[in-house]
Amino acid sequence: MAFRSVLSVTGADHSDQDVRTAASLCAEVGAYLSVLVMSPPPLRCVASAAGRWHSRVAWTTRTRNCRTGKRYRQIERFSQDMARLETASREIQKQLRAMRLCYDVDTDYCDQASVGDAVRQRALCTDLTIIGPALLNDTSLGPLVINGSLFDTGKPVLVVPKGAEATLSPRRVLVGWDSRVEASRAVREALDMLSGAEEVRVILVDPEATCTGNGAEPGADIAAYLTRHGARVSVDRLASAGKPVATVLAQHAIDTSANMIVMGAYGSRRQRERLFAGVTRWMVGEAAIACFGSLRGSEAAPMLFETLLPWSLS
Repeated sequence: MAFRSVLSVTGADHSDQDVRTAASLCAEVGAYLSVLVMSPPPLRCVASAAGRWHSRVAWTTRTRNCRTGKRYRQIERFSQDMARLETASREIQKQLRAMRLCYDVDTDYCDQASVGDAVRQRALCTDLTIIGPALLNDTSLGPLVINGSLFDTGKPVLVVPKGAEATLSPRRVLVGWDSRVEASRAVREALDMLSGAEEVRVILVDPEATCTGNGAEPGADIAAYLTRHGARVSVDRLASAGKPVATVLAQHAIDTSANMIVMGAYGSRRQRERLFAGVTRWMVGEAAIACFGSLRGSEAAPMLFETLLPWSLS
């Protein structure tokens, strides 16, 4: 599909790198850019029962002073955060005006539990969400944005790690194929990019030739489909040799000098926790390859995306 509306989410304290990345992509394809600047407050800490005062008089006096001081600190923190949001918004608008883009810039200050919903509302009305390097490295805001834009909408997401080529017109693309609905959905969402690429490699890892799965010739069906849409396609069937599928796919992308990986994200709600429980994957630090992916719907959660996301919430 053609991308006519793109969403970029950034933090108030982030650099302008993610917005510049999204703006360059919009300029490349003539898309409208929506920027959401967020500043979620920290989670509130609740004192345990062991830390309460046992003296009623002391409790009354000290609690009143504590609450007053806490209230002042909250007001001061809120004022500072709102000032940062306003400053970031002005700077982003100034930057986008100079690029002569069609755009809008919005700000949102909400608790962490509401970040996903705030992003979801905006991602539902855009074609693509860009996840840039600054957001990838933000362990507090990044996972919440992924929840809202990918898990809760089924809309595609383009992950652009630091050092990766940011383009919606890639020359060489790998398609991770497993004959699942999620992979088919990702291919359909990326069809315009695939049709315009110089080379498209359909990758199957340990494929089995079955009548109900990959077919008698694994990869031939999706290759024929892409060829009918004008793509220049070849099929690579790889052996995992006991390695994770994501590792095999990522290494093959490096070996073939691919600019982008297109793949479906699938799994269950329970596997969402597994995604964010891992450590930083080597691909983020070394491979620097953009990854385009989408889900079938809100019940799915990505598996291969764990190669791209450097968060650890354990």
